[in-house]
Amino acid sequence: MDLLYPTAKLTSYIDRFQGAGVLVVGDVMVDEFIWGKVERISPEAPVPVVEVQREVLLLGGAANVVNNIRALGGTVFLAGVVGKDIMGDHLTDELKRINVSTDGIVTLPERPTTIKTRVIAHHQQMVRFDRELRAKIDDETTDKIISYAQSLGAGIRAVVISDYGKGVINERLVSGLVDYAKKKGLIVSVDPKVENFSIYRGVTVITPNHYEAGNGVGNKIVDEESLLATGKLILSKLGCENVVITQGEDGMTLFETTGDVLHIPTVAREVFDVTGAGDTVISTLTLAVAAGAGMRDAALISNYAAGIVVGKVGTAIVTAEELRAEVRRAVGGKNKSTVTEKA
Repeated sequence: MDLLYPTAKLTSYIDRFQGAGVLVVGDVMVDEFIWGKVERISPEAPVPVVEVQREVLLLGGAANVVNNIRALGGTVFLAGVVGKDIMGDHLTDELKRINVSTDGIVTLPERPTTIKTRVIAHHQQMVRFDRELRAKIDDETTDKIISYAQSLGAGIRAVVISDYGKGVINERLVSGLVDYAKKKGLIVSVDPKVENFSIYRGVTVITPNHYEAGNGVGNKIVDEESLLATGKLILSKLGCENVVITQGEDGMTLFETTGDVLHIPTVAREVFDVTGAGDTVISTLTLAVAAGAGMRDAALISNYAAGIVVGKVGTAIVTAEELRAEVRRAVGGKNKSTVTEKA
């Protein structure tokens, strides 16, 4: 059954983003992009020679989620770890530059700041190499992050757990955050990693892509039947309230504890780069719910945001202005947004 959503209703939530406070907890990192062109093959080995034209350093991982929320107009806080190194200093300096507090960042001298380096030529990623230590953080560091979350009090309405599998997100941390959130009536959303699926119990919403969803519960998604079964299995196993499975060009599907399933088709016009698309979905979805939207409306709004960001190259963000314009453009003269409810 097709359902119609008035555009004005969706844009009204975007207008309220400025009043919503969100804490992001997770694996912060630096995304390094090396841009160049290829005109020859190396005489040393059968590999392309990239002539470097420019290099940029961007906020990555959980820090990119922060940047997305900030760009959308939300009030955002961050908790995570960095190393006592040049990139750690760069990351904290950049956060301060965009007026994001670094009080929740724990510096660990024995741990390097995570860096993902991507080499891009002619708008195509040639190679990526990572510098990182993925060992789990200790209990003392975990407890510092939980204490920081508690110190924010009424300043936040939601917590985003941004898990990139770099060691910050662990069962003790998730349990502590969920317990605190339930006491305070906060939303907890998770952008998951397959290997940590079992620890996300009791969260408000989890947003895996179709690969993560299937592998997280051992039920590979190959068609609509397996998609529906997987979404319902995640709800059951994790005891969470909602599941949003993103499916790239096939859009996303929302599963609710009521048993309702809603499929939202993609609105992307062109796909240049999916880097950071998951960050955009979790950022927009959480901020929308924190601003008063129901989960259905929030999922719809986040789908529009994802459609914008995949049309950009590199770790990109979406502004509130872009999002409003995309909502209006996508529905044209109908002034309605259509999604499909499944049994």
